[in-house]
Amino acid sequence: MNAPFWPRMMKKATAARYCDLSTTEFVREVASGRLPLAIKLGNAEHWDRHQLDEELNRLTGQARSWEDEQPGLAA
Repeated sequence: MNAPFWPRMMKKATAARYCDLSTTEFVREVASGRLPLAIKLGNAEHWDRHQLDEELNRLTGQARSWEDEQPGLAA
């Protein structure tokens, strides 16, 4: 089975599917601040796949800290 193609910028229904949430659940997560806000692109709201990935990584504890990005600063 091939993985689906996920566009960089996604409308609400596609972004919700990307997160494996219903549209209602997705809207609730955005309103709570757990997922990023949409940006206006063309005449519709879109979510950036990279921003969604960053927030999902943060929520799952997989986010990299600033210190992880700086060689020689690890304690």
